[in-house]
Amino acid sequence: SGGGDSGNATGNESAGGSGGGERIIAGTAPGFPPFEMKDENGDLVGFDVDLLEAVVEPTSYTIGEWKTFEFSSLIPALRNDRIDVIAAALTINEERKESIAFSNPYYSADQAVLVAADGDFSPSSLDDLSGHTLGAQEGTTGAGVVKDQLIAKDKLQQSNFNTYGSYVLSIEDLENGNVDAVVLDKPVAETFASQRDVRVAFVYETGEEYGFGIRQDASDLQSALNSGLEEVRSGGTYEELRNEWFGGSPPVTTTSGSGNATGGTGNATTGSAN
Repeated sequence: SGGGDSGNATGNESAGGSGGGERIIAGTAPGFPPFEMKDENGDLVGFDVDLLEAVVEPTSYTIGEWKTFEFSSLIPALRNDRIDVIAAALTINEERKESIAFSNPYYSADQAVLVAADGDFSPSSLDDLSGHTLGAQEGTTGAGVVKDQLIAKDKLQQSNFNTYGSYVLSIEDLENGNVDAVVLDKPVAETFASQRDVRVAFVYETGEEYGFGIRQDASDLQSALNSGLEEVRSGGTYEELRNEWFGGSPPVTTTSGSGNATGGTGNATTGSAN
């Protein structure tokens, strides 16, 4: 399916507005736990959802509506004024910067490789994936790793790579033996490993960061999101949300990285990104 949107407007939302003070429409792609997913009642929940709500709260903006899409449809929806901000573990990279802008980063990124929990396949590096059938969600960093590091280097045939509209579908194929491994974001992989018959074989360090995506002409909204991020970090809300959604001890933080403009208010948390 091609990324239908959902959600109920709460009044006077206008995607594409450039001034401050209006309601904004947020977009995300569920099926990416614990960042964005639907709970048992069908409600949209997750770290990205709570974080954006908290970041927007001290600003002059309000979130009037959430719309859901397939991940690969989010940037087109933003550029076509269907939404005003993307909150979907979106990796900040040069290719995406050609078409959209980003807030300051709020999480650092690595990829992980999932295999069947009871299978014999135990890869420990990307080279070990050569000759096997792989899966990833279309448009994600995981898909990019497979294309750039394996297919482009003739280590994997294109016919051995399956892409999906949602990672949930790729996990089902992995459990059913239709693919040998799935490449995806590390915390998402860990979430699936705790709930499904899959396990993390190894982590591939990509050193990326991700932020909220906005249109290139939305400088007022960009400034507001960066200000809100700073308040959320300094006020302790970021730490609370991280503990709520990821639990355990805080991951290692990074003190540098491309585009890490946190202004000394806190470093991006190590994890992974779309």
